[in-house]
Amino acid sequence: MYIRNGALVIFSKDKRSGENKRNRLKSLRLIWFVTLVILGAAPVLIINHIVYATSTANEVQSRIARIQNQWMIVANQVSKSGYVDNPQNEVIDAELEQMARLQDGRVIVVNKSFRTIKDTYGIDSGKYNISEAVLQCFSGEQKVNYRPGDRYLDFAQPIYGADNVEVVGVMLLSSSTSSLDELAGKLKVRMHLLEFIEFVIIVILSAVLSHWMVRPFKRIAASLNHATENPLGEEIRIDNFVETRRVSEAYNKTLKQLKRLDESRQQFVSNVSHELKTPITSIRVLADSLMSQEEVPVELYREFMSDISEEIDRESQIIEDLLSLVRLDKSSTELNIAQTNINELLEGTLKRLRPIAQQKNVELILESFRPVLAEVDKTKFTLAVSNLVENAVKYNNRDGLVKVSLNADHKFFYVKVADNGIGIPEEAQEHVFERFFRVDKARSREAGGTGLGLAITRSIVYSHHGAIKLYSRENEGTTFTVRVPLIYIA
Repeated sequence: MYIRNGALVIFSKDKRSGENKRNRLKSLRLIWFVTLVILGAAPVLIINHIVYATSTANEVQSRIARIQNQWMIVANQVSKSGYVDNPQNEVIDAELEQMARLQDGRVIVVNKSFRTIKDTYGIDSGKYNISEAVLQCFSGEQKVNYRPGDRYLDFAQPIYGADNVEVVGVMLLSSSTSSLDELAGKLKVRMHLLEFIEFVIIVILSAVLSHWMVRPFKRIAASLNHATENPLGEEIRIDNFVETRRVSEAYNKTLKQLKRLDESRQQFVSNVSHELKTPITSIRVLADSLMSQEEVPVELYREFMSDISEEIDRESQIIEDLLSLVRLDKSSTELNIAQTNINELLEGTLKRLRPIAQQKNVELILESFRPVLAEVDKTKFTLAVSNLVENAVKYNNRDGLVKVSLNADHKFFYVKVADNGIGIPEEAQEHVFERFFRVDKARSREAGGTGLGLAITRSIVYSHHGAIKLYSRENEGTTFTVRVPLIYIA
């Protein structure tokens, strides 16, 4: 709230609603932004991890293959020189020492007695070596051992004798992996730098995309805000996304329904005013006629008073029907549901209406195909059936026929009211359930109808979760079919 010209002004609900919509759009934009960042960053991190692991593994394999080639060359030289039997060969010693320096590691030579005859570190010379790698090499196998995180690559190479069959010794090489670790560290730094650059690009693109993706929803929000100021304003059409198109279509559909409801409301108010005013006008005309005459004859006085009484009854009937509709329209209306014998209900209804039918010599027939017990509000459902049968009698021809039939299946029961009367024109059939609608207004008023009976009937049937259908041909007759569940579910 704020002060304007000395008066206290409170923000309207529409303004708060607009602020709420803007906040929701900001939340939507944030959700889109975070989602896009996650969707963009996750694959990049996974791919970078795979590239790093693959590059490291390839480098290790390349290093192993290169060392193995060099090591086999040295092993052949050792084998041909007979170094295992005569370890005093200075040339071979120099080769082994150079190999150890190149690999920043250690070289050990073991003879067939498992005694160490050469150790570039000078630690195990003369000692026995019966390690697993040595035993496997004496069986003719080459051995390479590397585990990620170890500081050395271990190679074991058998030394063959002059016949190239007998293993006379084993050469062991431990190669330092410090260069590999250094290369992996540099690669990791580069990958992290690349990830940071990619993440910055993803954040920028996500911000742009999230802003672009929310734009259609902003247009929808603006249209809805406009609709709060002009509830029956213009339709919107936003086809940027499937979702926005569906929202637009739903909004336009709702707008059309609101327009129809508004037109129906205005028509209803107009009809109510007209219907209530007509009896009052008649009463006023009759009363003024009596007041304007002196020494009115008793017969004329009684005739006018009788007409006034009829108009008052008509007014009371309209008001009663309106109140019935209001009660039925309330969502909180409770039905007094009880198991009811529908056969007896229809028999009682027709019995009460037979005097009316006899005035036009209309025959009432009830046709029951089976006993029917159903859960209904007996009072309200009786009113619905009475309206249908009474209309069938009122708008029938003299010496006509009204046939009421009852049937049921495992889920529903069906009440059909058919007559052979004047029928309803095709163009009027979709409006007969509207309030105050009359096909022939002059004849309806002459018959004493208020134009609310079918509207009340439909409301009662709908409150029982049922359905009502109409079939009619002009000058041939009309049939109303009501379908209601046997068991009422609240």
